[in-house]
Amino acid sequence: MKNAQRLLAAVCIVVIAIYACMARSGLQELLSRSASETYYNLLVQGFRDGQLSLKKEIPPGFTQLADPYDPSANALYEGPPYRMLDVSYYKGRLFLYFGITPALILFWPYVALTGQYLLHRQAVMIFCTVGFLASVGLLHALWRRYFAEVSVGVVVACALALGLATGLPVLLSWADVYQVAITCGYMLTMLALVAIWRALHEPEPRKRSGWLATASAAYGLAVGARPSLLFGAVILLVPVAQGWRERRHVWAALLAATIPITFIGLGLMFYNYLRFGSPFEFGQHYQLGGEPQVMRQFFRLQYLWFNFRLNFLEPARWSAHFPFARNIAVPPIPVGYGRVERPFGLLTNVPVVWLALAVPLAWRGRSGAAGPVLRWFAAAVALLFGVCASTLLLYESAMFRYQVDFLPAFVLLAVIGILGVERALADRSSTWQKAARCGWGLLLVFSVGFNLLATADNYAEAHDNMGVALGQAGNVPEALEHFEQALRLKPDFAEAHYNMGVVLAGTGRMPEAMNHWEQALRIKSDFAAAHYNLGLGLEQMGRVPEAIEHYQQALKFQSDFAPARSALARLGAGQ
Repeated sequence: MKNAQRLLAAVCIVVIAIYACMARSGLQELLSRSASETYYNLLVQGFRDGQLSLKKEIPPGFTQLADPYDPSANALYEGPPYRMLDVSYYKGRLFLYFGITPALILFWPYVALTGQYLLHRQAVMIFCTVGFLASVGLLHALWRRYFAEVSVGVVVACALALGLATGLPVLLSWADVYQVAITCGYMLTMLALVAIWRALHEPEPRKRSGWLATASAAYGLAVGARPSLLFGAVILLVPVAQGWRERRHVWAALLAATIPITFIGLGLMFYNYLRFGSPFEFGQHYQLGGEPQVMRQFFRLQYLWFNFRLNFLEPARWSAHFPFARNIAVPPIPVGYGRVERPFGLLTNVPVVWLALAVPLAWRGRSGAAGPVLRWFAAAVALLFGVCASTLLLYESAMFRYQVDFLPAFVLLAVIGILGVERALADRSSTWQKAARCGWGLLLVFSVGFNLLATADNYAEAHDNMGVALGQAGNVPEALEHFEQALRLKPDFAEAHYNMGVVLAGTGRMPEAMNHWEQALRIKSDFAAAHYNLGLGLEQMGRVPEAIEHYQQALKFQSDFAPARSALARLGAGQ
């Protein structure tokens, strides 16, 4: 057993080392001059100065805008030097609508203890590491208590699934303020599951209530990081239901499950009231960036089927060029829907989750109390997955990073399913065992491979975004370096070619710019903006008929492309 534990520990070290190698700062952090200027550290500085807003000056020009939430009006203030993208503006102050928990449990204590500021990238790394170790702790507990007949090799494979098939690599490859809140929620939900496991297996009532109170506090803090996790708190009632079913006294358990999270919830509501005058307003309605959010309705039943397709069914598009996996083909978007940012169908791209269907094998044929307790724990994990997924299926945007709210629980269910399959086949012939391992092993390899390939795509997009930001700031040499890096990682990256062309055109290098726009169109023939810019270049060269053709193509693929329509009118070509 000691050798097995050493092997499992070694795998954990390898996974954490992979996390460390993958972790990269996101655009907001890269554009900050120091860690002290990142959003969570600005929030901590505000707290230390006795205010709930960010310690950040608001530009005088911004305060004079007729409508500060108008994207066309506030676009100037999104990037450097102001960097006001994705913060909340209310009554002359800037607030963070991302959860407060990371500031309370990590950023503020770190500053207080070290006098230094923590990067968002480092915080994401810490949260992913602790959450992963908590999930491996659950795996180890499952193995020792219920699946002793399963080989250590299988357990090692399950640990890799928990570390590398859960979407965490993708978040680490673009670690910014968004990922801080998401990975903090992930870590705390895993810790809550650990405490629920202990509560389900603790025979002594006082200790049982103590573990349940710990789970309640952990989950309450998770909601403080990710309010979308709120309804998943139903998992705290699983040990209460177990006690009621077994005819124990349940009042102590019920109080332990509800009091800590209730106090934390009241604290969050008071925090919201002090900031925005409403206990239920987290600040998203006052967000700067994208479409105006003030009157937006974020959750609608009509988004359910569309989101289900994006989050569970749509396969990645595959190409012959590295990194091979490309974004899904997005179905027609419902009226009023927000953003679609690289979601992937989990059932088609992380197929190891299909093993969650084998979970009943984990307790089939067990006698005594072992089967029921294992069922209760599996029910808690299934509830966490199902409720959190259902919440986001009603939301008005779909992004891969949102899927980390429920994908780790889905993979944990699949791991229990794998252990159940191995247990069910323990007495069968080696042929059956080998066939089953080959089957779920291939699903696991594909799932891990997809997660890793998706990170390469993320790195390419990160370089492209950085190139755009540097180009807008006038730092052309570094901008071009980032575009070249993006194209090395993703040779058929049409947007990087297009953006590189824009920067080159801005410096008067029009022939080079046109070459990149032509390459963008060879990759993506319906790229309206590339058609338009290529038309401008051709017009400057006196090749008016060809320019008109490209303006017409731009309108063909994007009928509301006003610049192309104006260009045609200027040239007397109509549409």
